Amino acid sequence: MANVIRNSATTLRNLMKQKTVALPGAFNGLVARAAADAGFEGVYVSGGALSAASGVPDIGLVSLDGFTKVISEVAMSSGLPVIADADTGFGEGEMCSRTVWEYWRAGAAGCHIEDQVFPKRCGHLDGKALVPVDQMAEKIARAAAARDACSNGQFIVCARTDARGVEGIESTISRAKRYVDAGADMIFPEGLVSEDEFKIVADALYGYGNKDAPGGGPFLLANMTEFGKTPIIPLSRFSALGYHCVIFPVSTLRVAMGAVTSFLRSLKEEGTVESHLDKMQSRQDLYSLLQYTPGKEWTYPTMTKGKET
Repeated sequence: MANVIRNSATTLRNLMKQKTVALPGAFNGLVARAAADAGFEGVYVSGGALSAASGVPDIGLVSLDGFTKVISEVAMSSGLPVIADADTGFGEGEMCSRTVWEYWRAGAAGCHIEDQVFPKRCGHLDGKALVPVDQMAEKIARAAAARDACSNGQFIVCARTDARGVEGIESTISRAKRYVDAGADMIFPEGLVSEDEFKIVADALYGYGNKDAPGGGPFLLANMTEFGKTPIIPLSRFSALGYHCVIFPVSTLRVAMGAVTSFLRSLKEEGTVESHLDKMQSRQDLYSLLQYTPGKEWTYPTMTKGKET
């Protein structure tokens, strides 16, 4: 188990050199187990999903400790590489250093830090504001130094830029290059509105910076969130556009909460669970997902099926 978690950054880097990796959102350990059972090779911890699951909006209210608790649960339950949202780094330079160390200790393979002004907002909302590019570059440089110190360079430092909705696509590219120069391993161009824009950014960054991705540039992360600025684009198309991983940050939460709210309305109206029994996860299916057999000793940590212990 320890080797699986500790080597997760290297595992994810190698996977992204071979193909485009789908990273579904896992807002707790049980969802992470389900993702592993379904055959996914990595997961994503979303600040938006984690905030919503905590009953608050995505405006930077969840603490560093709140994030690392969930990252640890997700990593230990699934045994999968975890990319985790780190919002604006929980502060300035030194907090970005601490964030990388704490995420690494919690079991993350990498994190992304964004260039929004705090308090931040969802990347697919209007009205965002950006910090100066030099200020963000300093955060990335601090994060990169912490990466090298804690993981011998394997932890993935991803720089997210929200410039598309504030300054335009050219600024997205120029900021991304500045962040690569500062030490970012991966770029997350947020809020792009078309396949053409994803291709423009990918083409501009291909081979830039002598990095680890195929072609020598930075790895590229695409955000396939629903109900936002980006149209629905399949994984295969993102691969053709030059992206190395695709996050589905809030999809599992939206599906789950859609089912929960439907059930609660029914329970309030009918006073019984009967009409929803066939939609529920059975006791046996839950125990199977947990790798638990009543009457037999369950040893912590027990990862999902097919993973090493």
